[in-house]
Amino acid sequence: MALATIIRNAGLAVALALALAACGKGPGGDAAPESGDKAVAKVDGKTVWVSDVKREAIAQGLIGEGEPLDASSEMFRQMMDEVIDQKLLAAEAVRRKLDKDAVAQRKLQAAHDRVLGDILVEATVADAVTEANIKGLYDEQQKLARRGQEIHARQIVLATPADVEAVRKLVAAGGSFEALAMEKSRDPATRFNGGDLGYFTTDVTPDGYEAALKDAKVGQVIGPIPVAGGYALVKIEDVREEQPVPLDAARPQIVRFLTYDRIRDLLEKLRAKAKVETLIKPEAGAAKPVPPADAPKVLPPAPPPAAAAPPARPAPAARSAPARPKHIRPAPAAAPAAPPVLTLPPPKGA
Repeated sequence: MALATIIRNAGLAVALALALAACGKGPGGDAAPESGDKAVAKVDGKTVWVSDVKREAIAQGLIGEGEPLDASSEMFRQMMDEVIDQKLLAAEAVRRKLDKDAVAQRKLQAAHDRVLGDILVEATVADAVTEANIKGLYDEQQKLARRGQEIHARQIVLATPADVEAVRKLVAAGGSFEALAMEKSRDPATRFNGGDLGYFTTDVTPDGYEAALKDAKVGQVIGPIPVAGGYALVKIEDVREEQPVPLDAARPQIVRFLTYDRIRDLLEKLRAKAKVETLIKPEAGAAKPVPPADAPKVLPPAPPPAAAAPPARPAPAARSAPARPKHIRPAPAAAPAAPPVLTLPPPKGA
């Protein structure tokens, strides 16, 4: 099962829990289900709580987990009406004894299993994703990091090598590289900030840049470098040791990694203890399921703050993600790789 599906089901499970409660399968009475909860309606003597309404809003994706929902808002009123309608429908189904139907019983059992499973997942994730674990993994990855050099450069993209040479002469004569970039560059992504590319490492640039800038020194003007749409003249502004990714920038990827890792570990342990028999056989010639390439065996890189990158550069995710070193590493500045979709691989013995 995909990790995203497991997490998404947690929201859906809340709505199912409401239905179960309405069918008499959940907690009843007038005791507040959560500390500080407030009653907002009654349906045939059964209380509807603020928490019921908020969970319905979360299940429908209208608010996020932990976000507030003003009880005086129109959204709250709409969600409360939906919870009331849900309870009325469920109660009528019970009156008609539809809950006794064999198919209905199986659906109710499936909803029960899903709710409990998602409660376990939420508890497991809460235990794994703590500030101490986030900081500990971040520190561990920083110790493993092998940092090279990163370059801060500006560029001017021109139509021909001859144009590059003409601009090089203007720079050599004392012309401002930044001003010339704004006046002459053909690259809309960097032209209006004086050709500024920000800081980047050469291992994630197109081949032309990587070769030309490999041994670059501060103050050098390098080019022409073939690029999509013309030829680039590049000025080296600074060369420094590659900077570590700040904890706040790495945090979302660390949280995702810890979540994925803990749920996968939980499922593998449960399958190892259980007797699971698959009664259907795969079709002849069907490919055997394998873990997806983007399933994180190591922490994926977190992107640094956005800045411009060399033009016409290939998508960095496809170029660099599979061969990334096993530590946090900043992605190139202007086109940070999209976070990989974490799909849970089949547990061992499945």
